[in-house]
Amino acid sequence: MKSTPSAFTSLSDYQIETLLDSIRNGNPVQDPTSQKVVNTKIDDISRKLDAASIQMEEIFDVVAKTGAVPVSEIKNEIMPAIRQAAEIPHIYHLFYELKSKDEYTYRHTVCVGIISTLLGKWLNLNQSDLNDLSLGATLHDIGKARIPTDILNKPGRLTQEEYAEMKRHTVYGYRLLKDIPELNDRVALIALQHHEREDGGGYPFSLQSGKIDEFAKIVAIADVYHAMSSSRVYHQAEPFHIVISQMQNDVFGKFDPKIMLVFLYRIMDSLVGKRVLLSNGEEGTILLIDKFEPLRALIKTEDTLIDLRLNRGLRISRVLNDSIVGV
Repeated sequence: MKSTPSAFTSLSDYQIETLLDSIRNGNPVQDPTSQKVVNTKIDDISRKLDAASIQMEEIFDVVAKTGAVPVSEIKNEIMPAIRQAAEIPHIYHLFYELKSKDEYTYRHTVCVGIISTLLGKWLNLNQSDLNDLSLGATLHDIGKARIPTDILNKPGRLTQEEYAEMKRHTVYGYRLLKDIPELNDRVALIALQHHEREDGGGYPFSLQSGKIDEFAKIVAIADVYHAMSSSRVYHQAEPFHIVISQMQNDVFGKFDPKIMLVFLYRIMDSLVGKRVLLSNGEEGTILLIDKFEPLRALIKTEDTLIDLRLNRGLRISRVLNDSIVGV
C-alpha cells in the first residue's frame, strides 16, 4: 500500500509549534513530559517487575513439582504489575529496562505479558478480551516448567533431540491450562499456538493463518520482539534497529501483517524526537512516522529534511544520544 504524507502520525498543537521551531531554528525537539517524572515512574515499575519475575520463578518451580498452576496468585499478585507497566507511554525506555535484566525465562514471561497487553490496547480489544490476552501472554511459556532444567538453561546449541523436547513446551503448557475452570479456553490456546506462523512454518502443528487464534498471533509478536531484544546465556541482544528491521521483513509471511504494522508503528512512534544515525553517516532527529511504513520516518538533519519513504536507499542504522537506551 502506498502511503501519503497524511499517513504520518498526527501532532498536537504543542508538537506542531515545536516542530516548526525546530525546522526554523535548528532547536532539538523536546518532550513536554518531565524526564525526571518519567524516570521515577520507570524506576518504580521496574522494582515491581523485578519482584514479579522472582515470583514467576517460584511459580515455575511449583508447577514443575506439582503440575498445578497457581492461577489466583498470578491474577492477584503478578497481573497488577503487568497492567501498571502497560500504562507507561514511554514504551521504548520501558522495554530497555525490561530487556536489561537477568533471569531470562521468568522475566520473559512478565515482559511478554506487558508487550502483549500494550498490543491488545493498540488493537482496541475490549476489557474482557484484554484481560484474557494479558493472562495468556504471561502464561504462554508455563509449559517450560516441564522441560528439564539442563535443556532449558543449556549455554550452547541444543541437539536435535533437545530441541524437539524444547518445542514440546507448547503442548505441555496447553495441557497444564486447558482444564482450569478460572481460565478462558483462549488462554490455553495461546500457550499451544504462540510458535505457529502465518505461512505454516511454525510448531507444534504447522497451522496456517486462518487456524491460529488472534491472541496467539499477538503473543507471537511480543514473544519474538522480547527474545531478540534480550541477552541470554547463548544469545546476545540484537541492536534495536536490527530487531525492528527483521520484524518488518517478517510482516508478510511469519506474522499477521495487521497486528505487526500496528506494533511497528507504535514502537517507532515512541522514538519521535530521538536522534538517529542514518546508513549514509548523517545524524538527525525523527520528526514523523508513517503508519504504513513505520521505518520510513521523516528525519531532520542539521540542514535539511529527509523523507525515508522517498529515499529508499537510506535507513535508520542506530538510535543515538540516549543513555537509557544505549543501542
